Amino acid sequence: MTVRLSYHVGPFQKVPQPMSDQLAPAVSTPPSPPAPVRHVRLGDTEIVLLGTAHVSRQSADDVRAALAAGDFDAVAVELCQPRFEHLTNRHDWRELDLLQVIRSGRAGMVAAQLALSAYQKRLADQLGVEPGGEMRAAVDDALDRGLPIWMVDRDIGVTVKRLIRCVPWYQRWTLMTGVLGTFFTREKVDEQQIERLKEGDMLESSFTEFSERTPQLYTTLVEERDRYMASRLKALIAEHAPRKVLVVIGAGHLKGLADRLQDGEDPDSTRKALEHLPPKGLFSRILPWAIVAVILTGFAIGFARGPELGWQLVIDWVLINGSLAAIGAAAALGHPLTVLTAFVAAPFTSLNPTIGAGMVTAAVQTTIKPPPMTDFDTLREEITTLKGWWHNRVARIFLVFLFSTLGSAAATYIAGFRIFGALSGSGN
Repeated sequence: MTVRLSYHVGPFQKVPQPMSDQLAPAVSTPPSPPAPVRHVRLGDTEIVLLGTAHVSRQSADDVRAALAAGDFDAVAVELCQPRFEHLTNRHDWRELDLLQVIRSGRAGMVAAQLALSAYQKRLADQLGVEPGGEMRAAVDDALDRGLPIWMVDRDIGVTVKRLIRCVPWYQRWTLMTGVLGTFFTREKVDEQQIERLKEGDMLESSFTEFSERTPQLYTTLVEERDRYMASRLKALIAEHAPRKVLVVIGAGHLKGLADRLQDGEDPDSTRKALEHLPPKGLFSRILPWAIVAVILTGFAIGFARGPELGWQLVIDWVLINGSLAAIGAAAALGHPLTVLTAFVAAPFTSLNPTIGAGMVTAAVQTTIKPPPMTDFDTLREEITTLKGWWHNRVARIFLVFLFSTLGSAAATYIAGFRIFGALSGSGN
């Protein structure tokens, strides 16, 4: 994944007004105290770090007040380019090449991105405050004043990938399903979640429960981003030599970023190191192929004991894999040919770790039932409800991918245990 090295927003059209200006508050909350501020000097540049709460109208007001009172030469925000585009509604889903996304193995990432967007909209509906409204206030006011905008956060895709790589393989499934469950649930956001959002951001609040048990998550999600944002600021200040910069960040990053700005690390080497994706662990690379080897060994043992047993094991494998993958595709309301494809493909893709059943079924669903442009236009709104995920053809493609992948993954283990159970019984 390529991360842009210089984020400078030019004089394009004004960002749409934040949702917080359009929604009446759904709940009454006491006014927040003024945002914390830290001042750091880097050479001849004064850096004003403004700590904000991501679900607070007060924070948006604090940002506007800071820009009105200070004579700034630039405004830096805790955003990367993709998050900036989503926050300001500049991301055009119609430009999404679904087949390319599926072929490149990014379908799961895009599905998580959609779920995150739905969760964000649900928060806005419940609280009457758009998460990230203070970032939009910073962008709006900076554009009005003709100030350059620096997006200094690490690309969200890199952060999530490094996050997953740092978790032991046996915890990754629990991690991702737990987070997706948070996004899809229709329960109201509780006070504890709201407090988390007041000090972090959407990613941090979603992974907080897991980071308490896995310190590596906190390192990747918070400490690494503190270092990354500091390196970006150092590089941009060295390049543009501004007199005074306003930096709008979540309050949880305030101390860490202030410390990192003065740590003496080389910005270029730090940035490159933090954009690097660590290789998968040896066990994670070997496990899929080991499972395939075990299953094929089971078939070989079965045929060695007799053709009847061997073919019975193969039939069991095909029926279990095909059926569960097809059930997943059907549960996503995939086209009948997609369901049939799931049944046929899953027994083979389960024996090939380089391709998954979900990649095949999603590609077939996209080809047979390509979404109309209107579904791309309504995607952001429709995915805020469970019904909308099935109604919108774009979202349904990702459901087909997820559910058939889940079915095939479960079937691999179920069929594997059944095969070796049959072998154990035949050997007695």
